[in-house]
Amino acid sequence: MSIFDALWLICGLCLFLYGMNVMGDALKKSAGNKLKIILGNLTSNPFKGFLLGLGVTAIIQSSSATTVMVVGFVNSGTMLLSQAVGVIMGANVGTAVTSWLTALAGVEGGEGVTDIVTWFKPSSWMPILALIGLGLTMFAKRSRNRDIGTILLGFAVLMVGMDIMEEAVGGLRDSESFRSILVMFKNPLLGVIAGLVLTAVVQSSSASVGILQALTVTGAISVGAAIPIIMGQNIGTCVTALISSIGANKNGKRAALIHLYFNVIGVAVCLTAFSIVNAIVNFAFVDMAVNMWGVAAIHTIFKIICVIVISPFSKYLEKLACISVKVGAEENETANLLDERLLSTPSVAVARCNEVADKMAEVSCEALLGSVELLYSYDEKKAQYIRKLEDKVDKYEDSLGSYLVKLSAVVNNESETKDVTRLLHTIGDFERISDHAVNFVETAEEINDKKLVFSDYANTEIATLRAAVTEILGLAKSAFINNDIDTAKKVEPLEEVIDDLRDEIKLNHIIRVQKNECTIEHGFVLSDILTNFERVADHCSNIAGCVIEISHNTLEMHRYTSSVKSSGEEFDKATREYAKKYSLKKFE
Repeated sequence: MSIFDALWLICGLCLFLYGMNVMGDALKKSAGNKLKIILGNLTSNPFKGFLLGLGVTAIIQSSSATTVMVVGFVNSGTMLLSQAVGVIMGANVGTAVTSWLTALAGVEGGEGVTDIVTWFKPSSWMPILALIGLGLTMFAKRSRNRDIGTILLGFAVLMVGMDIMEEAVGGLRDSESFRSILVMFKNPLLGVIAGLVLTAVVQSSSASVGILQALTVTGAISVGAAIPIIMGQNIGTCVTALISSIGANKNGKRAALIHLYFNVIGVAVCLTAFSIVNAIVNFAFVDMAVNMWGVAAIHTIFKIICVIVISPFSKYLEKLACISVKVGAEENETANLLDERLLSTPSVAVARCNEVADKMAEVSCEALLGSVELLYSYDEKKAQYIRKLEDKVDKYEDSLGSYLVKLSAVVNNESETKDVTRLLHTIGDFERISDHAVNFVETAEEINDKKLVFSDYANTEIATLRAAVTEILGLAKSAFINNDIDTAKKVEPLEEVIDDLRDEIKLNHIIRVQKNECTIEHGFVLSDILTNFERVADHCSNIAGCVIEISHNTLEMHRYTSSVKSSGEEFDKATREYAKKYSLKKFE
């Protein structure tokens, strides 16, 4: 093998890795919402978790990528550690799909009737595939079709790289030196180490298996040498997940270790069992030359056996990981809300952001409603709890804001872009609602400290306004969480009624002051209450308006408000109904 053959081998490997990366990215992008739905149906059922891992890995063509994703899910709290075990097992089997695709390069043609087999060889149909892919990429108008074109081009580049590697190592067929090196790999331990190191270097078991498949064209690799190398490759693929777990929380690290332990135990059990049985039976096929299909078969059979052997003990695998990473000091609850590992799969990252934003909305609304109760019955412990909720909302906003900015740079379709834009424009409103909750707490403290007592009229008016704000808050939260446009349209008419209620209550208070039924001091506190209620309603209006405008691909909030108020009978009817529902008793 000359220096030029070595260079061509490197060139083939580069094309192989690049094609795999392009194809995997396009597959993830094309999967988009489907991948998000699949991952949204996570379950503690190990079998369903196994199918999930297998399916996702078959889609994105990389067990390392799936496992890194799992580390991110566990780290951010989206997935339980117990759920991760089944998914990781499925990911290990799913990666075998690539070896069967690359084995197509080993299809041989013949003469006469067997010429039809030639059409199954990639070199026969790959140019057609590449041409179709190029056409779709350059001329297709729909992004989905362009993604399909990219997938085809990526696969074509991958297979061209495979062919180049085959040709580059073809000269080793008759090399005695090469054969003598491979004889060493019949030693199981050396074979495992070789496979481990190769995979750790290229950061992909699919790529290292592809290299092994390319080397089989020399005819110098036996089944006995291939088995330990393939097993070592499965351990080497754990390096990527282990590296990604650096900086993760304890459960994130445990997820990466489960991946490692699964493969190490699988290799130890399978290789030991095979060596013992072979020593007794002396399998004839061990010394036979292995081909590409044989490598794919060994790769797949090994992974399936590992799952069959280890799955009954999955709970112990989880316990082993927990023992390895012991429980330390409690971590900040919001420190790992959003994991940057998920940014490599934007659709999943967007789904996670929606989950966190929904939690933020729930906490913000809980804080507001809880704080209003303090106006009637002050409780110091509850006041402190409201402040903690507000602090939690602040941390949600900080985490989400920073993460969404990074995510906006990698989102790759219109639906995801809308989601990111909607979240960026609404989390600030939910944060401000929690700020108003603290304002209510401070007002409640003032009422309690000064022993202020409002008149029955004033209490009735505040209760009416409170009920209206509670409803508008519920509508805005529901519209946001469910992305419900119909619910969002109910917000603006109620916001209009709340503004009128505020003005009417202010006027009534002035009349009561003139009749010496209320004091100026009561007026200051009442003004604070009315202002905070009105501002909360404004933020609810902003949230609902954003939901509606994003659906129209705009963010012109002033235009939205004007158009809603001038929309005629529908808006007027809703306003009249709310005005009737929240009417005040006539003050005399």
